[in-house]
Amino acid sequence: MLDRLNGVLISLVHLERRIDPFIRPGLDALLRDPLTRLTTSLVNLRRRDEGFGLAEERMQPDEEAHLQDIIDTFNAQMRGLWAPGYFERGGNTKTHGVVRGELTIRDDVPQHMRRGLFAEPRTYPAWVRFSGPGPYVTPDIDDVGFMSMSIKVIGVPGPKLLDDERFTQDLFGTSVPTFVTPDTRANAQLQHWSLKNAQLFYFLNPRQPHLLDGVMNLLWTKTQSSPLESQYFSCTPYLLGEGQAMQYSFWSRLTTRTAVPRLPMRPPDNYLREAMVATLARQDVEFDIMLQVQTDPFRMPIENSGVMWPTRLSPRVPAAVLRIPKQVFDSAEQLAFARVLSYNPWHCIADHRPLGNLNRARQRLYWELARVRQTMYGVQHYEPTGDEVFPGFNLPQAPAPGPNTTS
Repeated sequence: MLDRLNGVLISLVHLERRIDPFIRPGLDALLRDPLTRLTTSLVNLRRRDEGFGLAEERMQPDEEAHLQDIIDTFNAQMRGLWAPGYFERGGNTKTHGVVRGELTIRDDVPQHMRRGLFAEPRTYPAWVRFSGPGPYVTPDIDDVGFMSMSIKVIGVPGPKLLDDERFTQDLFGTSVPTFVTPDTRANAQLQHWSLKNAQLFYFLNPRQPHLLDGVMNLLWTKTQSSPLESQYFSCTPYLLGEGQAMQYSFWSRLTTRTAVPRLPMRPPDNYLREAMVATLARQDVEFDIMLQVQTDPFRMPIENSGVMWPTRLSPRVPAAVLRIPKQVFDSAEQLAFARVLSYNPWHCIADHRPLGNLNRARQRLYWELARVRQTMYGVQHYEPTGDEVFPGFNLPQAPAPGPNTTS
């Protein structure tokens, strides 16, 4: 019954997605920012000030048990959705593209932000993966209007907190400025609803409602035009040198928006990748990387990732530029390259240690699920050098969807 009701509600969302580009720009310009501030204020009214200091972490009750619950549920869902040889990521599942990039640290970073990766002007090669939501692989118009990007910065010196890679620093962003759940306890609840194919009931459950989380996501999810034309937010905090916490974000410099083809009819299944292909065939694309330093431990919390950090308390400051040069990236070999890459926020130097319970969970969660995925798909973990050349890289081509794939 829940599956059928969830299906009806999702169908209504899909219908709205067909007309969204015709009405959304005006609504966003008029209402999104004030409604985001209102939602954040309502979230904070329900919270209790626990006297945290700046950049302070605290283990949450039953945190390890919630993490194990999340891992077990993810494993059960992935094994139900994908046959061996077809195994996919549990989240950020659909790869829109893996592209070459270079990350350049600016020479005008404020002194108090010159820590770790941002300490001095320098340019690093990078592999950037753009992806859609999970756990399903659907036509782009049928997803929930959410995108993510993962940047693997290569050649970063210094010991790493996760030692399966020696030279990389991974950065993450999603097109919604807050994490879908505030903490691991809530995330375990979400994964159980997802296993039932009834994710909407995580937000609508009358016994444990998460309506404000749902509102925040609705304000920022939409019919996307291209992964290269969006903004992305880290959602969770990280150190910016010892005793100083930050969140970061990525802002596309593109000012035009690609028209979604055929609307209000169905666009091509992979229109987001096609938009990337067309853009990178004619021009470079750049993202500004902005840092936001924590200045208020209550309104900019470490252990609750459902709260958007207000820019009126701490503005976002430009610290680097991610340049994605003009290129061809959509060969089968390069798309398959995504299967051997493992992104983990703990691929990092100590100056950027991930903070908060969700980030602590991601260390083991991402590591274990990556190993299961790569084992089931028959590939080995690979630390990139930035010198990879396609085609010809020795990787299996991505197979067609397996017989027990759900879409």
